[in-house]
Amino acid sequence: METLSYGSAPCCQVVNSKLKVVDKGLNSRQSRVSCIRKRGFDYTSTVSSCGSVMFYDMGQQRGYCRVKSAFESSRRLKFKVYSGGYDGYVIGEEEVRDVSGIEEPATKVLIPGLPDESNGESGGAPISSCFWGWKPKFTVHYEKAGCENVDSPPVLFLPGFGVGSFHYEKQLKDLGLDFRVWALDFLGQGMSLPFEDPAPLSKEGATTTSNGNVSSWGFGDETEPWAAELVYSADLWKDQVRYFIEEVIGEPVYLVGNSLGGYVALYFAACYPHLVKGVTLLNATPFWGFLPNPVKNPRLGKIFRWAGTFPLPSNIKSLTMLLWEKISDPKSIAQVLNQVYADHSINVDNVFSRIIETTRHPAAAASFASIMCAPRGELSFNETLSRCRANNVPICLMYGKEDPWVKPFWGSQVKKQVPEAPYYQISPAGHCPHDEVPEVINFLLRGWIRNVESQGAVSLPLLEDLDSMKSPIIDRELEFPREGSKKSVAIRYFVSSVSLMDRIRSYIKSYSKSRNLALKPQ
Repeated sequence: METLSYGSAPCCQVVNSKLKVVDKGLNSRQSRVSCIRKRGFDYTSTVSSCGSVMFYDMGQQRGYCRVKSAFESSRRLKFKVYSGGYDGYVIGEEEVRDVSGIEEPATKVLIPGLPDESNGESGGAPISSCFWGWKPKFTVHYEKAGCENVDSPPVLFLPGFGVGSFHYEKQLKDLGLDFRVWALDFLGQGMSLPFEDPAPLSKEGATTTSNGNVSSWGFGDETEPWAAELVYSADLWKDQVRYFIEEVIGEPVYLVGNSLGGYVALYFAACYPHLVKGVTLLNATPFWGFLPNPVKNPRLGKIFRWAGTFPLPSNIKSLTMLLWEKISDPKSIAQVLNQVYADHSINVDNVFSRIIETTRHPAAAASFASIMCAPRGELSFNETLSRCRANNVPICLMYGKEDPWVKPFWGSQVKKQVPEAPYYQISPAGHCPHDEVPEVINFLLRGWIRNVESQGAVSLPLLEDLDSMKSPIIDRELEFPREGSKKSVAIRYFVSSVSLMDRIRSYIKSYSKSRNLALKPQ
């Protein structure tokens, strides 16, 4: 149950539930009451100018409520209640005006919690763990949800470095209620590691880590034929995404990527725009790879003859084993998670255990060496942005402000290069906002996909009132339920351009308001 109270004493309650309305404390100054029936439910909105307003949302959980306060009769109250699934609709809108015409700016938006944290919900969409055979000796792991939503847009999530599809379970459970959703494990990560040794090591040369796990796969001196050209690079992951979309999903998708996944999503969209409906970047890393790309820079490629392939050079083997002992240590992993999550109250036990599980695979250490020494992609991050913009690929930015690695500066740089891209900065949130504040990311993703699917006919999330876009920066506070209490975060939206459709919508809205005022008796 969501409750938001303004003022000193309760004056009016508005309950959004199945055929349930509660009104109390109303006096002679109460304004008109309206009732709208939609999708088999009755919604009654009662507006009063005498005090506070409390909203309860016990029906559709994937809507949101926006409130503008009304304290005295000298103020005016305006509220909107949004409900429904991903397509959304307006339930009620009322206004109380006075002589002064003063209006309180919207500062707080109520959004739903996750399905398993909401009363009456079954716990979200069921998640299926699947495998897809692609490369020899590889089975690509992925998770999916919402396959029954046959008429809804497909969404594919790409993970960051060191994690896998498990990092998006909060999106799969929630967004799987409305969309067809997939999350992929990149080759060399998560559960998409090879099931055979790419460069076997003799029994005499086998090594064992301090925790007793054999980690010798890929450390031999001869490469198996199937792994002769294997290197865990951005180009390999780009190809993996392409074949996955073509063979498994079968149609263009919305790509969502965090960190490394954001880089790969943008790289893929730049190369195959016909397979992409839009790209959402969640604190995307603006670069990947340290060695030059041999196709783009053939001369430099000849200087760096080894670039992540098997077998590993002897000096790389020694360095990798030294680093891996430290990197794979549970204490080190816990320290990294503590660094990248701004809210240390977040339960990361599942993420921690899944990362530990991956590090114990015998191919993990050599895969790490290949990833870190792989060449750069053929396109730089800025080149991918330029190509996506030239091909009219919709881009949306959702960045955690407290990210210690991809700091706000990088989100601002993307916004400068693609000024039409919506840019939502979330605080407090770190490098993984989708796991730290999934309620916010899921809410914004739903709204952004609605906007793109409608070709701009539906407003972007939090920007339903274009009058607020007169300022270059729009601040909102989002509040949502979590574990029996309320939590809130600040959202800052950076405005740099307004579409023609938005301008037309704003003109129609302003004209309608002016006409209604003119027709009112004085």
